[in-house]
Amino acid sequence: MPTRHVLLAVLVAVLWGLNFLAIHASLQHFPPIFLVALRFALLAVPTILLVPRPQAPLRWLVGYGLGFGTLQFFGLYLGMAAGFPAGLASLVLQASAPFTVVLGVLLLRERLSPRGALGVLVAVAGLAVVGVTRAEATSWLPFLLVVLGALGWALGNLASRLAAPPKPLHLTLWMSVVPPLPMLALSLALEGPGEVWRALAASGSAAAVPAWVGLAYTVLLGTVVGSGIWVWLMKQHPAGVVAPFSMLVPVVGVLAAWWVLGERPALLELAGGVLVVGGVLLAARAARPVPPAHDQLTASPAPEVVSPARSPRA
Repeated sequence: MPTRHVLLAVLVAVLWGLNFLAIHASLQHFPPIFLVALRFALLAVPTILLVPRPQAPLRWLVGYGLGFGTLQFFGLYLGMAAGFPAGLASLVLQASAPFTVVLGVLLLRERLSPRGALGVLVAVAGLAVVGVTRAEATSWLPFLLVVLGALGWALGNLASRLAAPPKPLHLTLWMSVVPPLPMLALSLALEGPGEVWRALAASGSAAAVPAWVGLAYTVLLGTVVGSGIWVWLMKQHPAGVVAPFSMLVPVVGVLAAWWVLGERPALLELAGGVLVVGGVLLAARAARPVPPAHDQLTASPAPEVVSPARSPRA
């Protein structure tokens, strides 16, 4: 890759790593489920008006929106709202990669090599270390919610692969049309109209400014700018060249949370995070697709299990 392309890839990793700080800021004011609905509504309206609908089967577009947009951010935002550290969330969310590998084997008949299986086991071991450490410090629930978010991202990966759109960024943007209504319904049912109204009523105060800044960051810089650059890079270079730069995201996330929020992950948590990232790299390098014999969905390339190439990161 030319130096300027390397710098662009690093820039995207930084933008996505800082996303977790932006989410943290927004969660200080808005209820988590309503925040997901609001985030994607702000993307959905201009997308419907300005972006052509992707040339992809509707079921995979909806599946991508439900997996990546709805389930991932439902788990991530609830987990962070329940106290899971922002920096550590950027590490645990990388579990989406081994989840994608396993789901690819189970649902798409992809072959998993011994090296790939080792990578999955290493990543799972890392998750277990983080989970046990967090459970001893607080509880299992916030950790499990973030892991649920990683599973949602993995399901979105499979749906985006099967969608195989000629313009992946259009799929990424149109995915935002799916989450707002189900997330708003969940917010009203679980968080209550009163909680939502209180957040909106106070949203014009000075205290709400960081929350709006964080929301603007996730929508504009994290999604539109970050995903736009990433998709362009993936078109210019082989996926195996670009995808490893996504491993910088948790590094940026942990360092930024340490510097800005004063988060100090325990040694075992960091060790577990290193195992997760190492397992992701092993599993991603070893994954090889095997076309199913019974249909023609196999014309698309294999999912980029370590790369949020078709999606706004966090």
